[in-house]
Formats: sequence, structure tokens, C-alpha cells
Amino acid sequence: MIKTRLVRIVMVAFAFWFAALLHADDSKPKYNVLFIAADDMNCDLGCYGDAIVHSPNIDRLATRGVRFDRAYCQYTLCSPSRSSLLTGLRPDTTRVFDLQYHFRQGLPDVVTLPQMFIKGGYYVARVGKMYHYGNPGDIGTNGLDDKVSWLERYNPAGRDHTALETDVMNYTPKRGLGAAMAYLSDKDGDDLQHTDGKVATQAIELLEKHRDKPFFIAAGFYKPHCPWITPKKYFDLYSMDQIILPKISDATRSLYPEPALASTNPWPYFGVTPDQARECKRAYFAAISFVDAQVGRLLDAVDRLGLADNTIIVFWSDHGYHLGEHGLWFKLSCFEESARVPVIIAVPKMATAGKTSSRLVELVDLYPTLADLAGLDAPKDLEGISLKPLLDQPDAAWSHPAYTQVQRGGGKSQLEVGYPGHSVRTDRWRYTEWDFGAKGEELYDQNSDPHELTNLASDPKYADVVKEMKSLLKQIHPDRVVGGKAEKDTKMKYVN
Repeated sequence: MIKTRLVRIVMVAFAFWFAALLHADDSKPKYNVLFIAADDMNCDLGCYGDAIVHSPNIDRLATRGVRFDRAYCQYTLCSPSRSSLLTGLRPDTTRVFDLQYHFRQGLPDVVTLPQMFIKGGYYVARVGKMYHYGNPGDIGTNGLDDKVSWLERYNPAGRDHTALETDVMNYTPKRGLGAAMAYLSDKDGDDLQHTDGKVATQAIELLEKHRDKPFFIAAGFYKPHCPWITPKKYFDLYSMDQIILPKISDATRSLYPEPALASTNPWPYFGVTPDQARECKRAYFAAISFVDAQVGRLLDAVDRLGLADNTIIVFWSDHGYHLGEHGLWFKLSCFEESARVPVIIAVPKMATAGKTSSRLVELVDLYPTLADLAGLDAPKDLEGISLKPLLDQPDAAWSHPAYTQVQRGGGKSQLEVGYPGHSVRTDRWRYTEWDFGAKGEELYDQNSDPHELTNLASDPKYADVVKEMKSLLKQIHPDRVVGGKAEKDTKMKYVN
């Protein structure tokens, strides 16, 4: 009798303890997430050491978080990069290598980063560009979005798209505005009339409306993607005397394998003059400053609404951007300028606020990082690594290389994907091979040659380094098969 009563008491006590434990978990406050993306923004920012570009608000965010000095995209093109980040899977897994194929065609049941937050009980919404949109053509539409990733989605369109595109100075008229050396200084419109100003306004409205419950709000800005159209005041921040192009010569092309410079054709600068290229570089800087001002509006709203103590803020760009390095413009290369991206993560009351991490990280790491910070159950097959150890200690031991890839050649069919360029970055080296080495190899010593001007791949003194770098590529591309050639089905359709 006494023994039975003791057992019952123990069982009741355990039940109360377990219920209290569950209640404690339920009552634990959840971090909100403000997820801010820029389109085609490189690391020409004040907080990254640029002495010309005006970026006071992104710099301000860097003082609230950890700035990752060496963060890399997995593919130097919008849709493949964004699909990789938002699924937590590398391009060889998503099979996204272009701007048409949607990852759900091959991975219909994949749980995306925002879906994980929906499953976790969050309000989840998108404003602007998060998955791929033809920019500027798809502004105001859902583009190549993923409907099930959001509870709500908003697609603002401003005067830069609806009223001004016919007035743009396009130095490459045969190229569409989304891939053109083209700009316009808007003398009459203000921030709130432009698309990215409207993105910020809508995102702020959502912050105000959903401030009292856990949220994941994604604000995707369309600039500094071309055409570079901004209010005139942002152009006025820069004088042409400040704008200098990297040095190149007629011999530059002979220094690299042909595929390395194939992203800019005609080379250099898509055939525009150096002075015209300088005008475009000034316009690109103006577009960065315009986006920076909208980021500032978001930060001000977070502070005004009392959200700073429970909101994680993440800032990232989908890939880097060339502004004349090696004679290149835009993206789609495997050089440092195209592969490297800005990433800042600010966690409330973090002890490391304002610190910089020089560890190599990847955009594919953001998904597991946010799952870790929010205490959510992430899919088991994510291919990135949580950066929480680096948020706690930015100089913590870290030995993970960064991988970037791109495609060359191919035709209009999904079955004609051409050949790949695969690149791996370690602390000291960047190694790139084209068509698995058949169309060229590159090796750069980042310690002595950060601008990647001297290709060491064919130097016998570095044969062991090349061998080691090849083995790193083998780890991430074990089958060494041209991406997607045998797996894509042109009959598959994705309905958004």
C-alpha cells in the first residue's frame, strides 16, 4: 500500500514537473527575424572598408551585429543563389543553374527557410524580391516566387519602373535593361515613390501590424541591380573625380583561361568607353546609397516600435558584382569580386556587437544559423553550417572552405547547360577549374595577390596546392558531373 502510494506521488510530481517544463518552453519569448536582401550588391560599403561609398545605415547595422568579412555565394547569379540560400541546399542539389528552372520541379517537398518559420508558428511575409524576379521586368509581379513559403506577399512597383524606364541612358541599347550599362538620375521623384522606397514602407507597415507576435518579415530590395535609377540626391553624393576603374591592358585577356572573362562580352565593359563605364560605376554607388537609406528606415522602425530587444536582423546580398576588375562588369564570374557578398547578422544584446569575423562562411549557412538562433527544428539534410559559434566568438576555430560555381555556354533548352566553373576558397587560396579542368584552371594566392592578377595554376611549384584544392572540389562535387544535364525535364512546369 505504502509502496503504491509512493509510486503515485512520484508519478504526479513528475507530471507536474513535465508540465511546468513544457509551459516554460511555451512561454520562452521567440526571436523575431527581419531578413533584408539587396540585389547585386557587392562589398563596396563603408563598414567593409570602402572609402568612397556612403552607407551609414548598413554601417550602423554592422555596429549592432557581426560583420562577416569573407562570406561567399554558392552561385554568381540571382535565382541559383537565392534558391540555394532559401532551401539551405547547394545548386547541385536544387538543380537551379539559370533564371527559369524552379527548385520545386525537382524538389517538390523541400521545406524552405521561411516555411520552417511558418511551421514554428511565426507570421511570415515577403515584401519585394526574395526569390528570383526578372529585374526590372518582373517588378510588381510575383516573379519566380515560391507561394507556399509565405503567408502574405507584396510586390510594390514605383516610378523607377512604371514611369522612368523610357528615359534611361542606356549605353548598351541591344541589351535589355536588366543587363545593361544604363542609369538615370531622377530629379523629380523622392524615395517613397521609387520601388525600393515602397518596399521599405510596406515592410514597416508589417512590422507595426505584427509587432506583438513572432514574425519573420523578409524585405527584398531591387537595387543596386541595373538599371541604376535613383533620386538625384544619391548621385550627388559622388563626383566623377572619385570614380576610378581598375587598371587593365590589352594583355589582360591572355592572363586567364577564356571562360574566366566570358561573362562580359564584348570585353571590356560590354563595349562602352572607360568614361561611360565610370559614369555607370558612379550610378551603381548611388544605387547602393539609395538602398542604404531604405535599410535605415527599417532600422529606425525596429527601434521606434521597441523591437530591438527581440528581433534578429540579417542583411545579405545574393552575389557580388564587378565594376571593371579584369575588364568585367556585373556578375557570373568565379573571381572574388563576384563570389564575395556582404553578410551582417545582429542578434539582440549580443556580446560581440560590432565585431568582425574573418572566417570563411557561405550564404547556404544562413538557414541553419537562423534555425539555431530561433530554436526551430530544421530539416536534417541542410548543406550549410550554423554560424552561431562565430556569432558568439567571431575568431573561433573554423576550417570550412567556401564554394562558388557558375555555368558557361549551353543553349535555350534545359538539357543544354554547357559546362561548369567550380571554385573553392580557403584562407589563403582560390582555385577555379572550368569544365573540370578541361577548359582551364586558376590558382590565386589571396595573401599576396588579393586582386587575383597572377594565375599560379600551371606553376610546378604549386602542384601540391592544386592537388589539394582539387580534392576539396571533389568533396562538394563528388560525381563531377555537369550540373543538371541528365536530370532536367523541359516538360516540367512550375505554377506559382
